[in-house]
Amino acid sequence: MRQLIKKLLPSVAVALTVTSSSLPIPARAQTYPIDCAILLCLSGGWPASVPCSGARAEFIRRITPWPVEAPLQIWRCPMGASFKTAPAANSADRIFEVFFQNNSTEPRQSFPVHDIADPIAAPGRIPEAPDYLVHADQALRLVQDRADIDISGPEFNFVRSIRVFDVRYARQHESGRDGDCNRSATVVQGSYGTQGDFAWQRSSIAALPAEHAGLERWGQNCPVIYNRSVFVDWRDYEGNYGFEQLNY
Repeated sequence: MRQLIKKLLPSVAVALTVTSSSLPIPARAQTYPIDCAILLCLSGGWPASVPCSGARAEFIRRITPWPVEAPLQIWRCPMGASFKTAPAANSADRIFEVFFQNNSTEPRQSFPVHDIADPIAAPGRIPEAPDYLVHADQALRLVQDRADIDISGPEFNFVRSIRVFDVRYARQHESGRDGDCNRSATVVQGSYGTQGDFAWQRSSIAALPAEHAGLERWGQNCPVIYNRSVFVDWRDYEGNYGFEQLNY
């Protein structure tokens, strides 16, 4: 799989360039081909190449506050043409066939037309009560569209493996003469559904992957801890683990 990706990357780069230059002017502004590159490069474990370096940079930029976005916006990569042919016998081939079909489908918007606000609004200051950041009616809310083909098969499990943990506020410290330990935190997790739809939901410090740094002593006695970070992890097509953390 990885060797095949390395061989195809130059062709993919050309295909994306041609697609971008042939789009009508309004569609060209969407710059959706970068998500086709993210999809392909992520599946292969980010192989070293110019297209994949740019794709990974955009992947990370999208989780750099504020706002925190879905790192892969698969609805911006039109793949509907794959419905025109029979499914490939090799599931790995299916990932590539979607890039080399003629497709007149226009790119989709990043956010629904009637709801462009940040799905979990972030105020200008850090509140004392962490629940202020995530209202009850926004605890689980679909905020993006989905892939325009069926990606429910195991060859696209790498898409559903992506998790985004937004530690918006985590603080632990002693207060008062009694030495009480005050802890408060707001953590939300973004994840992908069966068809690549992205949603946020409430999470917790306990749900953070072991690779997250900065909260290792949370709940142990009461050392002073303060952390705000975004952590994204994933597994590529072969199941290899990767992650990035941004502190702010």
